[in-house]
Amino acid sequence: MRHAMIMAGGTGTRLWPMSRKALPKQLIPFVFPEGSKTPCSLLELAAARLEGLVPPQRRTICTGERYRAVIEQALPDFAGDRILGEPEGRDTINAVGFGAAVFGKHDPDAVFAVLTADHIIEPDSVFREAMDLGFQLVEADPRRLVTFAIKPTHPATGYGYVQRGDPIEGFDSRAFAVREFKEKPDLDIATRYIQSGDYGWNSGMFIFHARTIMDLLATYAPVSHAGLTKIADAWDTDARIKTLNDIYPTLPKTSVDYGIMEPASRDDSVTICGVDMDLNWLDVGSWPAYAETIAPDESGNRVRGSGDTVLVDSTNNLVITGGTASDKHGHTIALVGCEGLIVVQTDDATLIMPADRAQDVKKAHERVREDLK
Repeated sequence: MRHAMIMAGGTGTRLWPMSRKALPKQLIPFVFPEGSKTPCSLLELAAARLEGLVPPQRRTICTGERYRAVIEQALPDFAGDRILGEPEGRDTINAVGFGAAVFGKHDPDAVFAVLTADHIIEPDSVFREAMDLGFQLVEADPRRLVTFAIKPTHPATGYGYVQRGDPIEGFDSRAFAVREFKEKPDLDIATRYIQSGDYGWNSGMFIFHARTIMDLLATYAPVSHAGLTKIADAWDTDARIKTLNDIYPTLPKTSVDYGIMEPASRDDSVTICGVDMDLNWLDVGSWPAYAETIAPDESGNRVRGSGDTVLVDSTNNLVITGGTASDKHGHTIALVGCEGLIVVQTDDATLIMPADRAQDVKKAHERVREDLK
């Protein structure tokens, strides 16, 4: 049967000071869907994309256990076993393995989509069509590992790339054999990738057969396999929570790309396939990326929030104001003669930086007081 699991365990430090340990970026209601005046979170958008893809009872979120109450309040359909609560984040190989172990315990033929919680993907119809094709590929051959390639719009250096191989016979032309994965290239190489037409951005989304993932874990990540097997064995018993809390934090951390996909690309027992996704795809992982969700004014400034913003002779700035419940108009931000700045104000912190230094937010985050993280 088809299952879907949204991975929602990231911390989002590059979106500090809005993203915090208590409410990371995927849970912040700061995205306005087209035509809506009510903000929602990236996780809510991801959950809505599952409509029509798999039945509600087989939709799951893998996240930190400490976020369970927040998620259940925002998404009441996700509760109980539909939230796989990690006692501690152990990177994506263990999140994927967690899902495979639990799904496979109850459904020997479980095929599951691994989805992200920090992207804006439009239109939903194209997304679902591509996902359906991915499911078909794995259902036809459980030893296939399916990834999704986003049609690139520019030579991005912050994404990995998927190189297309031959088309897969008997399927839609969007399905292809993956020739190679390429990690984040420099600008010259990324430009060549785009010009060749043979590469797509690596989306970080996959479709796997649960049994195949457990087999690969046994080969390439035996410690994780052993631990996750013990967790699955205890899942329907009174020992579930204790077993999960004792074992999960000990699992070695690595990404599913390095831990499974990379070695699997050299493993003749499995086949890595890709599906092209020609749609609008935005990884909301930084303030410049978030700025793309806001329409600019005539001077290129993008403004959002409950506070007042005054701009004088200023261009191409991003201003986010938080405001306070006791202040009717919120906090006022005034920029005079500024260009290319990012200003983010919350109740207890303010970030100011040039947009081209956005990646360095992590450095500031490392130095702030623990109660601000």
